[in-house]
Amino acid sequence: MNQRRHLVVVGHGMVGHRLVQAAIERGLTATHDITILGEEPRPAYDRVALTSFFERGAEALSLLPGGGYDDPRVRLRLGAEVVAISPRQRVITLASGEDLHYDELVLATGATPFVPPVPGSDLRNVFVYRTIEDLEAIRAASRKARVGAVIGGGLLGLEAANALHQLGLETHVVELAPRLMAVQIDDAAGSTLNRHIETLGLTVHTGAMTEAVLGKDKVTGLALKDRNPLDVDLVVFSAGIRPRDALARAADLDIAERGGILVDERCRTSDEHIWAIGECAAPGGRMYGLVAPGYAMAEVVVDALLGGEAGSFTGADMSTKLKLLGVDVASFGDAFAADEAALEVVYADAVAGVYKKLVVKELASGGYELLGGILVGDASSYGVLRPLVGSGIELPDNPEELILPTARGGVEIGLPDDAQVCSCNDVTKAEIVAALAEGGTCDDAGCVTACTRAGATCGSCKSVVKKIVEGHFAATGRTVDKSLCEHFPLTRQELFEVVAVHGYQRFDDIVEGHGRGRGCDVCKPAVASILASLLNDHVLDGPNATLQDTNDAYLANLQKNGTYSVVPRLPGGEVTPDKLIVIGEVARDYGLYTKVTGGQRIDLFGARKEDLPAIWRRLVEAGMESGHAYGKSLRTVKSCVGSTWCRYGVQDSVGLAVELELRYRGLRSPHKLKGGVSGCARECAEARGKDFGVIATEKGWNLYVGGNGGAVPAHAQLLAGDLSREELIRYLDRYLMYYVRTADRLQRTAPWLDEIGGLERVREVVVDDSLGLGDELEAAMARHVDSYFDEWQATIDDPAKLARFVSFVNAPDQPEVCPVDRIARESGVSALIDGEAVAVFRTYDDELFALSDVDPRGGAAVLSGGIVGTRTVAGEEVPFVASPLLKHHFDLRTGVCLDDASLAVPTYDVRVVDGIVVVGARRGTIAS
Repeated sequence: MNQRRHLVVVGHGMVGHRLVQAAIERGLTATHDITILGEEPRPAYDRVALTSFFERGAEALSLLPGGGYDDPRVRLRLGAEVVAISPRQRVITLASGEDLHYDELVLATGATPFVPPVPGSDLRNVFVYRTIEDLEAIRAASRKARVGAVIGGGLLGLEAANALHQLGLETHVVELAPRLMAVQIDDAAGSTLNRHIETLGLTVHTGAMTEAVLGKDKVTGLALKDRNPLDVDLVVFSAGIRPRDALARAADLDIAERGGILVDERCRTSDEHIWAIGECAAPGGRMYGLVAPGYAMAEVVVDALLGGEAGSFTGADMSTKLKLLGVDVASFGDAFAADEAALEVVYADAVAGVYKKLVVKELASGGYELLGGILVGDASSYGVLRPLVGSGIELPDNPEELILPTARGGVEIGLPDDAQVCSCNDVTKAEIVAALAEGGTCDDAGCVTACTRAGATCGSCKSVVKKIVEGHFAATGRTVDKSLCEHFPLTRQELFEVVAVHGYQRFDDIVEGHGRGRGCDVCKPAVASILASLLNDHVLDGPNATLQDTNDAYLANLQKNGTYSVVPRLPGGEVTPDKLIVIGEVARDYGLYTKVTGGQRIDLFGARKEDLPAIWRRLVEAGMESGHAYGKSLRTVKSCVGSTWCRYGVQDSVGLAVELELRYRGLRSPHKLKGGVSGCARECAEARGKDFGVIATEKGWNLYVGGNGGAVPAHAQLLAGDLSREELIRYLDRYLMYYVRTADRLQRTAPWLDEIGGLERVREVVVDDSLGLGDELEAAMARHVDSYFDEWQATIDDPAKLARFVSFVNAPDQPEVCPVDRIARESGVSALIDGEAVAVFRTYDDELFALSDVDPRGGAAVLSGGIVGTRTVAGEEVPFVASPLLKHHFDLRTGVCLDDASLAVPTYDVRVVDGIVVVGARRGTIAS
């Protein structure tokens, strides 16, 4: 019998954890016992999402929630510090004095933060940003701090700045380089990023050298060379990292010139039985500070230990795409045009805060190939562009079309098979097509997500997945199913007409007459929106309340921590001092974070569900109303001050903006709507970046349509010019109602304009009335205007509606939840059971299910507010709840996520006793 070998892994960070996962998955434990020595007091956790610790807590970040591995041949030891390696004896020594023999040793010790040797770096309230313990210390210190500074403006430095900002500190970012993220982006991109960050209230100091941290015992300031000192009382160093290679140095292993354990292409050190992976390793003399190369090294080592010869690490793609302080930033390939023959193609829109650069090289054929690029403010094309680098694919004749907004001419280019569609789960186009091809198991985008996990995490690539599915079906002659979902074989436009013609007012009647099953989180909100557009009833009336999506369900915007934001309407951005005082008093009394939005409104963040009605009441009593920031409806009509105050203004832009916002407020539509009115051609209200924009002329008003900001910005196009006020409103009424009737679900006006036939087609219908619909569209808008009411006021006046605004329906920790009739069919409530939030659901057939109320991805107790529906899985109707946070679907029977079987929530026994719902024992989780 072959003797079992002993593999010891030093370090249990993300890369060490990945190595152990790969070893278990690929069968290495059949021949090896594995011991993992983690120096920290907790198992591996997601350092990439470290900042979310303040919202989600440590448990939500853990990569090993159970605290150990299921394989009995794997042993994890925490708080185990290794102090020495004896390569000849193949022994390591722990700080406790214990010696441990190994056959193979993997060093995954990671890196340590670099703290520059500046005076005062050892004062109290000086921190680094690397571990959960660091963040716990920062949070504790922030309670007595007012102003914080982060030294370092790279990736991690901006994450640290975001953390201080979230903790409520006035925040400074100090960067020695002339721009932020100097390693990834150029000067112009850095300027764009700088503007984005400063609009959030942070102050950026680039080209600034830190000379000293000031103070005697505790931080009182920060001295900068040739600049005024900063008055700060908390400092975070995030000035880079250094590989933790001290153990290897002491063991006489070869070290790279700039630090790091030197390894070959198999990640083997100068000792044949010692390997190194992740940030402590230096393949080819270079250290890699990203997690993806570390994962690749882990796979290579496992392959080598299994006796494989194919795996090797010869370098890594250092392309980066991430969201920093809410701003999309991406860098890929030769971003700085280092190739002597490189040419740069740049698109910049300072108003929209977008900068895009392609680095191209001319081919012998006269065409161009892509070498690299930078994207700031809009990185939606990253998934298409990055795989083109080194692919050999020739770009279009005009490469700039790849980065222009759609309305400015942009084109689509076919994705190569190796294009990474889903960066969260590393899914390529080829893998998606394989799931659809003959012999594959999928016939729609939802199935592709379930099978490949493309779109299962953040969901941002779901639209690309859908396009690939439709494109593949069209190319292979299969019918492209444009049905709303599996429950309705109709498009949204067709469903709108069906509801209008038949006069339906209830989902049950609609699905019985034209659908099947019990609906889902796609069709229910779509039907709810259509009914609201046609009837203008309260969205929480009767059974229609269970159709409402995340935000409409509570007339407020759900935030990632389970609280809500409240946005009162300030028509045209106009507000009185008395209303401002009330808003301030409400924010103070309820501890709400307050922010002025880009749409000239004031957003109050952090409201608890049970506090919403009281907050609304105070705002309503002060003369304000719902701003409908939570709905797919009109948000704002932004304005400049116009002729009332501005010396350039030629028309009263504020007056018109107020009139339009009050006219179209509450109009439910396929997607959100935004407007703008500028009082002259200087365009200070940015009206051409809106779904409808109005710009004053000497003769009247120009009307622009089909613009939007967001992920894919588009400039609005001129529909009609020099209009009178009456003409303007008539055309706007027609345009908006035409859009409401014919757009697809969640389709903004810019892509709708292209799909409906372009500007000329819309002009024919709206201005020329070519279809004879003008009077009908105007009458529909008149009905909306005449029937408008404030949803906040109507809710606080209705005790039945107020009953839904509670955190828990039961007495604290009592298993008796509530009368069964308190739970509406196809909805849920939350109860507090033994200190845990439990969601109890009632289906259409009166079945009861109980799950943990906590979304396992976001860590907030929100599942009870999700939409209840059904999905066909292997021919069976499976009841589910869609999480309001990231739209993951959890099987009500088992708690397992239908989109990602590795996710699950605990389930509970539940029954009815004398008409009362009673929750019993917790069953646990059964995720795969």
